[in-house]
This record gives sequence, C-alpha cells and structure tokens, in this order.
Amino acid sequence: MSAVIQESAPADQRPLVSLRNLNKHYGDFAAVDNISLDIQEGEFLTFLGSSGSGKSTTLSMLAGFETPSSGEIQVEGKSLIKVPPHKRGIGMVFQRYSLFPHLSVRDNIAFPLSIRKLPAAERERQVDAMLKLVQLEQFAHRRPAQLSGGQQQRVAIARALVYEPRILLMDEPLGALDKKLREELQDELRHLHRRLGITIVYVTHDQEEAM
Repeated sequence: MSAVIQESAPADQRPLVSLRNLNKHYGDFAAVDNISLDIQEGEFLTFLGSSGSGKSTTLSMLAGFETPSSGEIQVEGKSLIKVPPHKRGIGMVFQRYSLFPHLSVRDNIAFPLSIRKLPAAERERQVDAMLKLVQLEQFAHRRPAQLSGGQQQRVAIARALVYEPRILLMDEPLGALDKKLREELQDELRHLHRRLGITIVYVTHDQEEAM
C-alpha cells in the first residue's frame, strides 16, 4: 500500500477500528505485510496505492471475506477474527456493484434486511429512507439494466447503508465510471459522509480521487 490518507483525530480518543501487525500471505507472496493502523469513529480514511499493493486484501480482511495469516482486527477493542461477515456490522461497496439483475432497485436495497429477517414494515421504512438519501425514489421499480452507471452505484451504496452499519468499506467504487461522473459521485460521497457521520474506509489507485 503506497499511502494511507486519514483525517486527524484527538490523540486520547479510543479508536473504533484497530489493525495490529496484520499479515496475509498466499504461499510465499505477502499480499499484506505487517500493517498496524487505528481508525477513529466518523473518520474518512483512504488507502491509496497501485494494483497489488494490498489495499483490497486489507479491506477484505476487515469485512471478513479473507482470514488474516496473522495479526489482529478489533472493533471497539473486541476481536473480529472469528466473527462472520454478516455479524460484523460492516457494509461494503465494490467496483462492479454486484447488483441482482432480476430484482428492482427497491428489492436490491431491501435484500440485506430480508436476509436479516426484519419485519416488513420496518424493512419498507428503511428502504424508503435510503431511496430518498441517494435520490432514487422515482427509480424504485426499475431493474439495474435500466439505470446509468452512476445510478447503479447509488443503489449499491444504499444497499450497503440500509442496515445502518457503523463502518462502510468502499473498494474502488468509482473505478468503472467516466471522469465527469466520478467527480460528481465524489462530491455526493463527501456529502453522505458529513450527513451520516459514519466511518468510511475507501480504496483507490487514483491520487486525485484520494484527495
């Protein structure tokens, strides 16, 4: 990883997330080499680096999709190493969106709530709130193929936020978009971060995007 860009936080504030001596090896290849890092609640932190530098692997370990070879991941002082992804309270947005093509926008956003067996009324309330947040209310019944790239990414963000995670991980979320749309969505992400106050960890290889 070439750089970690993070906002300053009070020195005496207990970190929300702590990575300690984190390593990930694939045979003889060290994908992540002894990373230690604290992330404060409400922070917007960016991992900047070229492909193969360990950014996405670090994110995958934090999300629970990869198991560290060694080291520790803690949230509020409690280890996440043996906690499955769906119980970590962490949302994730990928570069390729991973939307379900056969489901409407509304049903895509509702999916994390459905698998958590939320009551229907509460599920509808939270989906309505997310549609409003990402300004897609009028597109609620469309399928992903009927949306632009930027609209699809908004659906992916809404789906990651709908179950109210404290931490949102974003792995090259704007990489598939053209420059103009990337800039527009960068502004929207900053606005969402200020409005929601959640902790965001963002991966990119683009220095302008990182700043």
